[in-house]
Amino acid sequence: MVRIERSKPLDWRLFGGLLAVAVAGQAAALPYVLTLFETSRLSLPVPLAVAVLVQIVQGTVLSAVAILLGLRMAKGLGLGLPFAQDWLDHRLDRARFGRTVILSIGLGAIAGAAIFVLDRFAFALLAEPITAMQETPPLWQRVLVSFYGGINEEIFLRLFLMTFLIWLGAKLTRRTVPAALTIWVAIIAVSIVFGLGHLPMIARLTALTPVVVARALVLNGIAGVLFGWLYWRRGLEAAMIAHFTTDIVLHVLLPSVV
Repeated sequence: MVRIERSKPLDWRLFGGLLAVAVAGQAAALPYVLTLFETSRLSLPVPLAVAVLVQIVQGTVLSAVAILLGLRMAKGLGLGLPFAQDWLDHRLDRARFGRTVILSIGLGAIAGAAIFVLDRFAFALLAEPITAMQETPPLWQRVLVSFYGGINEEIFLRLFLMTFLIWLGAKLTRRTVPAALTIWVAIIAVSIVFGLGHLPMIARLTALTPVVVARALVLNGIAGVLFGWLYWRRGLEAAMIAHFTTDIVLHVLLPSVV
């Protein structure tokens, strides 16, 4: 249950660890992004090395802000990273964590398979499958970029944005315990943002027609709702694991066999 509690001190160990992981996730995505950029044959206004450096610095600063605010808001809502916090405090329930890992991997795999099938066999009737276009980068780059999705996107979308919307909803309704409706509105709203956030990358691969936009919203929305529910019920770690699994199934495993 999500409950607003009296503010507690921020655990800087958790902040530092999560920021380090976020920087690593950002670095892991660079080879994939650069390959797609070269494929699209777009020109940069500055040298490539400068663009990469700016991206890393900007991403690090934004990640730090998102983590700091997200952890502070989540602390009072009963959200956050329960397993990481328990591990830092030497009280981790390994059995419960193991069950959460299995659940997250299973749901993430199902989501990845569902999105792949819908893209290749349903939306393919109206537009070229986006999963086929994303096979251009080599396999190792697709594996690495899956860490970015599982780590960085979950930090920004779930830890920060979803937490903020729940916090805001609780404040506006003056409830000590946010209503389930408030939480579901936040989950769905962030899922829409998740879909829209993929449009710039998709635009590098194909024209943004109404069908292409609808596909991005529907397919990413499926995953977004799942990740949001896991964050709410099991913690950010569960959403991260499920997101990573979805990306591996969607961009690495299934394209290799279909």
